[in-house]
Amino acid sequence: MKNIGQLMKQAQEMQTKMAEVQAQLEAVEMTGAAGAGMVQLTLNGKGDLKNIKIDKSLLTPEEGEVLEDLIVAAFNDARAKVSAHAEQEMQKLTGGLQLPGGLKLPF
Repeated sequence: MKNIGQLMKQAQEMQTKMAEVQAQLEAVEMTGAAGAGMVQLTLNGKGDLKNIKIDKSLLTPEEGEVLEDLIVAAFNDARAKVSAHAEQEMQKLTGGLQLPGGLKLPF
């Protein structure tokens, strides 16, 4: 029974550390870019859009479809950076322990 108590204590410590990492990730901001930086999107660690910058030359009716594509590409770039950063932070927390497939942290 002593081992179960020790395991429970470790689980509680891990849970506390995970909550701290999740709070830190919320404060992180990552910027994705597309079109050689003509469109830039900034997401926080939760994936919420915080800022968008669009080069003025793209704000014409003729460039509408290009602008739409660049916004999607910049968002995907920023999201990939946020996910990679979150994964790195979680691996630090778990000491390289592989989490079960499909388990997405922190969100």
